[in-house]
Amino acid sequence: MLTVWGRATSVNVQKVMWTIGELGLACQRIDIGGRFGGLASTEFRALNPNGLIPVLKDENLVLWESHAIVRYLCAQYGSGQLWATDARVRAEADKWMEWTATTLQPAFTGGVFWGFYRTSPQQRNWPAITAALTRCKELFTLLDDVLSDRPYLAGEQLSIADIAAGAQLYRYFTLDIERADLPHVEDWYQRLCGRPAFAAHVMIPYDELRG
Repeated sequence: MLTVWGRATSVNVQKVMWTIGELGLACQRIDIGGRFGGLASTEFRALNPNGLIPVLKDENLVLWESHAIVRYLCAQYGSGQLWATDARVRAEADKWMEWTATTLQPAFTGGVFWGFYRTSPQQRNWPAITAALTRCKELFTLLDDVLSDRPYLAGEQLSIADIAAGAQLYRYFTLDIERADLPHVEDWYQRLCGRPAFAAHVMIPYDELRG
């Protein structure tokens, strides 16, 4: 059985658990981080010297970094289901996964979610939040254009591209923030909401994270 360390409200843990759910794998998740603490413990640092979640253990393999874990799970257990065996198709999904890590998630999770929701009102840096919201509008509008002729980011099937970027959507559409008109992104979000693994592992209340 797989073991995952990380709290359910971590977006990076959610990517891993969503992938596990899509692949139908048995898994034990151990709460750690946030209100659970434990990231600085000797035992956890032996698993991940960075002291960050998630961490996956699969028999004698210990792996950290959420996107590396997602790729491993798909390669080991997915048989091309979420990560194609064809190199060109696989690269298309990889492209969006890397874009999420370097561009979308820093703007939304780092700039908006942390700056607005996870920061107390009296400590919010509104110029920085406004700039992050503007950047998010640009990025989600880009996604809207891409999704205008396809149901999922990398084409006709759900892939690791959707796992990475789509994990941001529940918070994006439920936060009290201004959003651009995004009909294709909204349709994509509704398709994801209809997937049991997304509903179980991403559509999780995040009240405990309020600043």
